Amino acid sequence: MVGDHGILIQGRSGAGKSSLALALLAEASHHHRFARLVGDDRIGLSQQNNRLIARPHQSIAGSIEWRGLGIRAILHEPACVVSLAIELDTEGLVQVDRIPEATPTLCLLGVKVPLLTLRATAGSHENSSITFRYLDLWPSR
Repeated sequence: MVGDHGILIQGRSGAGKSSLALALLAEASHHHRFARLVGDDRIGLSQQNNRLIARPHQSIAGSIEWRGLGIRAILHEPACVVSLAIELDTEGLVQVDRIPEATPTLCLLGVKVPLLTLRATAGSHENSSITFRYLDLWPSR
């Protein structure tokens, strides 16, 4: 989560989900914004009051896979309200509009959340910058 925005990152194995999460945490820290991991893999989702709630799996809460370094402990939050879903496209099959006409959504457990599709090949730092801009968290200069 960044600020009060819970971000659900989806994609195939090896797409860079954990790398994007770590890049978002680093970007938030750089801009003096609150950010915490909720979970890495095996996220539990529930619906409460028409809001999508994400929680870490109890056995791996506070852990993240850091590619090349293994599983590492990390500060985490016990839950968040999901306000954005990100799909990492590894195949290049999804057409990503430069200026979409409408905000795409993803429906999970009957709750619609905005969906941002990013190319996994763009790299986690570029994708974290795009995500920050999308959420209007990019600091004004």
